[in-house]
Amino acid sequence: MSFEFGGVFEPGRCVHVAPGVRRLVAPNASLFTGPGTNTYLLGDPVTAVIDPGPADAAHLAALGAAAPAPAMLFTTHTHPDHSPAAKPLAEATGARLIGRRPPADGRQDLSFAPVHEPQRDERFALPGGDLVVRAIDTPGHASNHVCYLLENCGLLFAGDHVLDGVTPVILAPDGDMGAYLDSLRRLLGYPLRAIAPGHGRLLAEPQRVIEGVIAHREQREAKVVAALAALHGADEAALLAWVYDDVPVVLHRLARFSLEAHLIKLAAEHRAHREGDRWHAV
Repeated sequence: MSFEFGGVFEPGRCVHVAPGVRRLVAPNASLFTGPGTNTYLLGDPVTAVIDPGPADAAHLAALGAAAPAPAMLFTTHTHPDHSPAAKPLAEATGARLIGRRPPADGRQDLSFAPVHEPQRDERFALPGGDLVVRAIDTPGHASNHVCYLLENCGLLFAGDHVLDGVTPVILAPDGDMGAYLDSLRRLLGYPLRAIAPGHGRLLAEPQRVIEGVIAHREQREAKVVAALAALHGADEAALLAWVYDDVPVVLHRLARFSLEAHLIKLAAEHRAHREGDRWHAV
């Protein structure tokens, strides 16, 4: 089985990454999106697109050239760097929109209106070949997050659930740290051979990668618990400085979202509680 684990991230250029799979990177590189959002094209000719990406004119033109007649458009979730191109691409091609409706948290692409919401382990046979996609619900980063497993080669399209070199931000209250960890553990039960993230390179040794993310989140949670005990009550700014002392300050604005998600999880487990703007250990 041939996977391409290298990193070519030139917007508008299609790159082969696995049997029957090419990657097209959107021109939206940033601190939040790394080298840009990965759009994946399945089949030859293309019969399905995973994560159409932002509704950028150049990206839509590249998609139209590479995938003039897809039958299905899948989205992992509806954050604005992943799904806005779905609506214009569906209108131009008649493709079937598959994904889960956007939650109302103010951070979503509300233009996304799926014709079908996939259920756990629902399988989609792509037309014109033998490619089969299995949907796996993976809430955590977002409540409507879904990963897709290309069963033919064991490639998991992970959206923002598992990323290249970083752990995803959990955007509470729609994002949920407990659900995120549960979803990661459930993925370990699938026959994965590689991970195709929403940003960055393909990842080898998927079980090791997923176990590493779980361990990282558990270690970070342990630091939250230790900080609550040591500080005898603290606001989020003080906890952030303690818990993320190993992270550059420039990234603390993002880290604060995940800290909040950890605290909400601990509160749900009756291990922490909030009084005003201060958090305390239970």
